[in-house]
Amino acid sequence: MNEYEVRRGLGDNIKPEKLKQEMREMFGDAQERDGKLVASYGALKELWAWPDGKKLAVETKMDPTVGDEVARETIKKFNTFLEKVTGYTSKERGKRAQKAVKEGKP
Repeated sequence: MNEYEVRRGLGDNIKPEKLKQEMREMFGDAQERDGKLVASYGALKELWAWPDGKKLAVETKMDPTVGDEVARETIKKFNTFLEKVTGYTSKERGKRAQKAVKEGKP
């Protein structure tokens, strides 16, 4: 499981209805199971997303048997989804994660 910080002012993006709407726009469909939203797309067998306090929690199960083009498209869609919801680009998310590790935060 990964947790992603949400940019200040975008906290509404991780509310269940808004999150479900974003997942449907990106991945075609999203279902609610056990209080979490679940979608699948391309190489993502399952994408689970839910609000965890002020952060977005995400768990994924990948399909390693897909072709390179499908894998690239899936990664692109996943990163676009995270950017729309959290407000941070993949580069910014990486820098924030590195900073957290250096500071000893989990």
